[in-house]
Amino acid sequence: MKKILLLSDTHSHIDETILKYVRQADEVWHAGDIGDLSVTDALKKEKPLRAVYGNIDSNEARLEFPLNNRFMCEGVDVWITHIGGYHGKYNQAVRDEINANPPKLFICGHSHILKVQFDQKLGLLHMNPGAAGVSGFHQVRTMLRFEIDGDKIQNLEVIEIGKR
Repeated sequence: MKKILLLSDTHSHIDETILKYVRQADEVWHAGDIGDLSVTDALKKEKPLRAVYGNIDSNEARLEFPLNNRFMCEGVDVWITHIGGYHGKYNQAVRDEINANPPKLFICGHSHILKVQFDQKLGLLHMNPGAAGVSGFHQVRTMLRFEIDGDKIQNLEVIEIGKR
C-alpha cells in the first residue's frame, strides 16, 4: 500500500503546511505548474517525487520533468499530465491515446479547480487536485490525499490548506 499526496499549480510556492502533509505520504505527485524548482527540491528532500511540467514552467523544469508521466503504482496504471481536460472534454493532445489505451487513474492540473470524476465510458478515475499555490483565481488552496493498495484507489481525502 502507498499513501499518495497529489498537488498541482504551486507556482513557486511551498510552505510548512504543504510539507507537513508531504511528510505523512509515501510518495508525492505534482501535476505541473511547479514554478521555481526550489519547490520540487523541497518535496524531493522529504519523499519520492513524480512530477510533470506545466505551461508556466521553465526550460530547466522541462529538462527535469516530462510533459506526460505514465507509470504503474502497485497495480494501478497512472497517467499524469498538466493540461489533460476532463471526462467528455479531454485535451486534444491526450484524447487519442486516452481513448485507445486508458489508464486506471488520470491526473491533471492547470484549471485550479479541484475535481474528482469517474469516466464510466473509459473506466478511469480522473483527479485534479486544484491549486496548492497562492497565485491564480482559486479562493482556497487544495491538495488530494489517497491510498493505492494493489489495484484499488481508496481513502480519498480533500485537503484544504487555507485561503489563497
